[in-house]
Amino acid sequence: MPVDMRTYLGHVELVNPITTAAGCAASGSELAQFFDLGRIGALTTRSITMAPRAGRPTPRMAETPSGMLNAIGLQGPGVDAFLERELPWLDQRGVKTVVSVAGGTVAEYTALARRLTDAPGVGAVEVNLSCPNIEDRGRVFARDGAASAEVIASVRSVMRYDVPVVAKLSPDVMDIVSVARACVDAGADALSMINNPLGMSIDTEAMRPSLAAVTGGLSGPAIRPLAVRCVWQVHAALPSVPIIGMGGVLTGQDAFELILAGACVVAVGTALFHDPYACLRILRELEELLAARGFHRLADAVGLAHRPPGATTRHRIDLEESSL
Repeated sequence: MPVDMRTYLGHVELVNPITTAAGCAASGSELAQFFDLGRIGALTTRSITMAPRAGRPTPRMAETPSGMLNAIGLQGPGVDAFLERELPWLDQRGVKTVVSVAGGTVAEYTALARRLTDAPGVGAVEVNLSCPNIEDRGRVFARDGAASAEVIASVRSVMRYDVPVVAKLSPDVMDIVSVARACVDAGADALSMINNPLGMSIDTEAMRPSLAAVTGGLSGPAIRPLAVRCVWQVHAALPSVPIIGMGGVLTGQDAFELILAGACVVAVGTALFHDPYACLRILRELEELLAARGFHRLADAVGLAHRPPGATTRHRIDLEESSL
C-alpha cells in the first residue's frame, strides 16, 4: 500500500512534502528541463524584489567542506518581469508556487505583497527576512523579533486571505523561538527554517577572502544539525504551526530527520546544484523509508521524535477525512 504523502502548508494541500529552496531553482524553467515540476509538492521561486537587481560582484560562490558559501545578492529581474513572464509560465503548467519576496523596508515588502495579492498562480508567499533594514542602520530583519513581526503583519494585511504567508527565519539569532513566536503572533500562517547562516572562507593561495563580499550564506550538509535543532525547538514551542524545514538535505533520510523534528514540508537546495533530479530522488527515498518503517501517512511522522512511544496526534488530514 503506497504511503499517503499529502501535507498542508496552512490550508493549502500539497501532494507531497518536497519543495525547492528559494534561489536554488531560479523560477522553475531551468529545473523543468529535467522533470515535470508538478511531481513535487511545490516550487519556491528565487526571492523577488521590487526592482531588477544585478547581484553582488564575483566571485560570489565558494566551496567549503560539506557545503558552499554564496553571496549572490538577490539577483533577479524584479517583480514586473516576474509577473509578466515567470509566474504565468508556472501557472500555465499547474505548478504549486511559493513566491519568495525580499525587501529593504517594511514599505517595500508591503508593495511586493500588494502586487502579488491578485496575481493568479501564487500558492503561498515566503517572506525572506534575512535582508538588511535600510531604515535601521542595515540591521537584518530576521535578527529582531519586533522588526520581523512588523514585516509579517504588513504583508499579511495586504495579501489575499487564502494565500498563506510564510516567515523564513535565520539561525543567526539568540533565540529563534522568540522570533518565530513574534512572526506567528503577527499573522504568519507557517514558518520556514533555516535560512543560510553567515560564514566566511579565505583563499590561502590568494591570501584574500574567497568571496568578493567577504562573507556569505553557508549551505549544504554542514548546516543540517543546525537546521534540525531549530526545527525541533520551534515545533516544541509552536506544535500547531506548519514548518518548512531546510538545510543540507541530500537524501530521503535527511528529509525524514527534519520531519521527525517537526517539519511538514522539506525544501531541497544545494543538492540541486550537482543533481537536478535531487527532489524526485529524495521524494522516492523518503516514501520508501516511510513504508519500510510501517507508516501509512507522512502526517504520522511529523514531529514524531517529540512524542512518547505509542502516542498519536490528529493532523489536518484527519480533520479533512472526518468531515467527509
